[in-house]
Amino acid sequence: MAESTLKQVLKQKIEAFRPRIQKLNKEFGEVVIDKVNIGQAIGGARDVRCLVTDISYLDPQEGIRFRGKTIPETFEALKAHVVPGGEMPTVESFFYFLLTGEIPTKEQAQEVFAEFKKREALPQYVIDVLRAMPRDSHPMAMFSAGIVTMQRESVFAKRYGEGNLKKTDMWDPMYEDAMTLVARLPVLAAYIYRMKYKGDTHIASDANLDLGGNFAKMIGQVKPYDDVARMYFILHSDHESGNVSAHTSHLVASALSDAYYSYSAGINGLAGPLHGLANQEVLGWIQQTMKKLNNQVPSKEQLKQFLWDTLNSGQVIPGYGHAVLRKTDPRYTAQNEFAKKHLPNDPLFQLVNMIYEVAPGVLTEHGKTKNPWPNVDAHSGVIQWYYGVREWDFYTVLFGVGRALGVLANLVWDRGLGYAIERPKSVTTEMLEKWAHEGGRKI
Repeated sequence: MAESTLKQVLKQKIEAFRPRIQKLNKEFGEVVIDKVNIGQAIGGARDVRCLVTDISYLDPQEGIRFRGKTIPETFEALKAHVVPGGEMPTVESFFYFLLTGEIPTKEQAQEVFAEFKKREALPQYVIDVLRAMPRDSHPMAMFSAGIVTMQRESVFAKRYGEGNLKKTDMWDPMYEDAMTLVARLPVLAAYIYRMKYKGDTHIASDANLDLGGNFAKMIGQVKPYDDVARMYFILHSDHESGNVSAHTSHLVASALSDAYYSYSAGINGLAGPLHGLANQEVLGWIQQTMKKLNNQVPSKEQLKQFLWDTLNSGQVIPGYGHAVLRKTDPRYTAQNEFAKKHLPNDPLFQLVNMIYEVAPGVLTEHGKTKNPWPNVDAHSGVIQWYYGVREWDFYTVLFGVGRALGVLANLVWDRGLGYAIERPKSVTTEMLEKWAHEGGRKI
């Protein structure tokens, strides 16, 4: 079978990139690029520079950059791939960009579309596993189970098991698994959604619709929710490699586990309340806020007093602050611009906008927040709610469909560049106490 243009381009880029990694490791491996203090060791390795990815970088001022491009630059570069009558580029064109760093031609994006269509059908045994689970199982448990159930089809596992897979060729079967997973995840997610929340009635995939548009149709949505899906998946695709879902997948794959094992593990991390649950929690807080304010959009003074009362009671303002960012999250801005066009009169959206006008000043005056600006979660739940996707516990599944784009692109490159198994060194609390007393570890 002839290789797709994407795979040919990716092969050329991986082979051209390898010497850069080899030279750095061989000639400059002892160059110090960071230091680690006791607070970082205890505090979850925060800000320790020890991961390598060229897919995305999180700049504290500009936000996420995909292959060097900001979010507005990414959307602008992919504008030729906006579906007729829509506003957002296709996931297919974006995935080509993530993998190669190049903006695809329409023909190249169409090739990816055709590849996804060939691979997207869920095997019956996956459906059987999902239907055997209790219906009150969390949708993320179902999503993770569906992913790992498909491991039996892993091309990487099969090729590795045959015993003749060269290290320099490992990216190839990883690519095949990644393409299949990206194609199937929206179908898997839609099946879970319809089974759990829509009376177990299902809507067939449409061979003519792109990934985002097809997902919208399969969960029972109509325009412009197809653009909401495209936007949501792209904005949530990657956030460099240090976040829990991306790092977990990278860590598991570093043991040469295949994409199914690795991404299922990443999904389990994404399900944690401190990672993927934030948009659900923000929406709940916004709705409670509206209720406490008599279900009316308050004045700025009323809102300001309410926010102060919230902080003074020991609570936080959900959706504000970020581990890395020190400005408004560009992913928030992208959603805000969409909402201003499509749901300007929605009371929840109006409250979101007013919080954006008032909260940064309150948080700055409060003085306990490093970043008083909103992150992506401050907005995304409100848009989903407006369009009728009101099953909160499904929001993390939506996140998981999008996050696969960046994570799986990274796994292909991890194998292409032969990155080693990840194995940090541990220390004991007694050792930390000794070094603290001595003013540091003596090298």
